[in-house]
Amino acid sequence: MIADLHVHSRYSTDSEAEPEDVIRQAIDLGLPTICLTDHIDWDYPVEGLTFDFDIGDYFKEIDSLKATYGDRIRILKGVELGLQPQLGDRYQKLLKDWDFDFSIGSQHLVEGKDPYYPETFEGKEDSEVYRSYFENMLEDIRAFHDFDSMGHLDYVVRYGRHRARDYSYRDFANVIDEILKLLVRYNIALEINTCGIRKQLGFPNPHPDILKRYRELGGTLVTCGSDAHKPHYLGYAFDRAEEILKSCGFTHYCCFVRHEPVFVRLK
Repeated sequence: MIADLHVHSRYSTDSEAEPEDVIRQAIDLGLPTICLTDHIDWDYPVEGLTFDFDIGDYFKEIDSLKATYGDRIRILKGVELGLQPQLGDRYQKLLKDWDFDFSIGSQHLVEGKDPYYPETFEGKEDSEVYRSYFENMLEDIRAFHDFDSMGHLDYVVRYGRHRARDYSYRDFANVIDEILKLLVRYNIALEINTCGIRKQLGFPNPHPDILKRYRELGGTLVTCGSDAHKPHYLGYAFDRAEEILKSCGFTHYCCFVRHEPVFVRLK
């Protein structure tokens, strides 16, 4: 089974999962590797929500779990960083100060608003918000690109009023291609995130056309994540993810250990 490198626990504001429960479920599923990538989204714009956690406590708990379960599964330390252009220096310092194995860079905002909330789309066409989202992502990667994998690249489509009806890679190819070229230039992996399948979007994030285009542009680094916020969603639709990756021309996926890619051949 493919390693799950995008998983949340109670260290994330939007999850109540106990890390030990996550690890035990991963072992039961036969996952070879698990990485808890809890949220740090500094300057998150919704009042009353703070996406941050005590990294020292997180490291102690992960080390304890590794001591208990490390003979049955590889447990990695990770973080999901919510990208904004003004946060680059702070994130760079965080990654220097703490010995994470793996970091995800994720675009959660469009023009300072999270598309998770319907008001982000008020008075606008879905396609207008989607384009702004990709343009913001391009700006953010130019400002900060020291993360390991680009998370759920077309996350915004999950929450559009009409979801995928007004969306295709071709309609936004000019800006998406620039994003992908930056990922290749900076050796940043592209994540296949199966939450889109779970949310009945019809495809993972990003769309397979984007994964294929990343491969055409020379990208070889792909990671896989369920984006699970509850243990029972671990490894969701990973069999389908594997088939999609192979159909897009990939022969391997990768894990990251101390920010170095470790390639694993797809079946």
